[in-house]
Amino acid sequence: MQIKLKFLGAARNVTGSCYLLATRQSRLLVDCGLYQERKFRSRNWAPCPVPPDSLDAILLTHAHIDHCGLLPKLVKDGFRGRIYCTAATAEIAKIMLLDSASLQQEDAEFKRKRHQRERRKGTHPELPLYTTEDALATFSLFSPVDYGNPVQIGDDAEATFHDAGHVFGSSMIIVRLSENGEQGTVLFSGDVGRWDKPILKDPTLFSEADYVLVESTYGNRLHEDTREIDDRLSEVINTTMMRGGNIIVPSFALERAQELLYYLNKLQIENLIPHLLVFVDSPMAVSVTEVFRNHPELFDKEMAELVRRRKSPFAFSGLKMVSSVEESKAINHVTGTVMVIAGSGMCVGGRVKHHLVANISRGESTILFVGYQAAGTLGRQIINGARRVRILGQIHPVRATIAQINGFSAHADRSELFRWLSGLKRPPRHLFVTHGEPESAYQFAEFLKEKTGWKISVPGYRDEVCLD
Repeated sequence: MQIKLKFLGAARNVTGSCYLLATRQSRLLVDCGLYQERKFRSRNWAPCPVPPDSLDAILLTHAHIDHCGLLPKLVKDGFRGRIYCTAATAEIAKIMLLDSASLQQEDAEFKRKRHQRERRKGTHPELPLYTTEDALATFSLFSPVDYGNPVQIGDDAEATFHDAGHVFGSSMIIVRLSENGEQGTVLFSGDVGRWDKPILKDPTLFSEADYVLVESTYGNRLHEDTREIDDRLSEVINTTMMRGGNIIVPSFALERAQELLYYLNKLQIENLIPHLLVFVDSPMAVSVTEVFRNHPELFDKEMAELVRRRKSPFAFSGLKMVSSVEESKAINHVTGTVMVIAGSGMCVGGRVKHHLVANISRGESTILFVGYQAAGTLGRQIINGARRVRILGQIHPVRATIAQINGFSAHADRSELFRWLSGLKRPPRHLFVTHGEPESAYQFAEFLKEKTGWKISVPGYRDEVCLD
């Protein structure tokens, strides 16, 4: 067989996920993600290394923007094939892409006005990478598939999606290739989830594959025990309520917000916290949560049982879903303790900034972080103990209690990634370590070589290999 695998993204970095798999008859991409690291963003603007109109299909592992965020640009540039993914991923991706397009347009307009004030000519970022119309143009290309049902692509490729346990609707994809009686399999891990997480089923294990691409986001680290989440969350809520303050939670719209609701519901059922008003103040999170409600077939046993008993974490007493700006503003006039879950997760924009302004200088309130805070973000400044922070153009003293709960990560750590790979009953012909910062990817590769003796490499950007 003549099969080429080219690494067009998430190679020695963690965003821009994109892999080209080409046979004599078929050309397909696995993922088409946006680069989010500042030093790699210029790649978003570069022409696609493969003519978009030459691609037969795109296989999408899940709806995070670093896996699907370049789809509108690819369609704008001529792609007309099918985008295969689960129904939940298709629905969430549409929400995410519209939001991304809006941000692209806002950013371009902001830069245009800034360049006018500075009387200098800008470059391509003055134009959006793609528009809302471009995002809408991708919608008709989505082709939902069920887990376990093979999809034929051309005459020589067949793709089957399996539950990754990472975020709602996420997939691992195994591609079976055939040519002149020869057969081979390529397994794409996507982002590997974790075992025993709320709402989602566990990651799928595979007994064999000829070639494997495995992510390594946390390939050199171990997560904290998730069993501490209950204790820490109830402690934060109970102590803040005793002080009469509010709990402000910057949160990502996909998975983190819904998982937090699961724990809140659980703690209330177990009478470990009093009932309180909980506002999900994020139009995107509200829309994503509706997708969760529409796909109960994806729930794990515990979540399915809660729904059956009419104790869904998406419908408990005191939960308020907020979409309009007017409703959002009204939250800060509610008396008594409330919890506000709002975007963005790292406090770089969105409605959470307004809630921070109203609460960060109140000694009785708590700012609770439940996700990673990247260097340079407002969230990182607060976590690092800044005594004064700039929010919406004004300096605010930090008097609120700052709390952080680890253990919410949706990515497998080193031991969980090894657990996933240990399902293979025979060594793959080659294992490619992808989707990790260089240090993490290389350290994970060395760890695996010591444990398994397999043939392993860490491919670079635009590296190409022949799978024979």
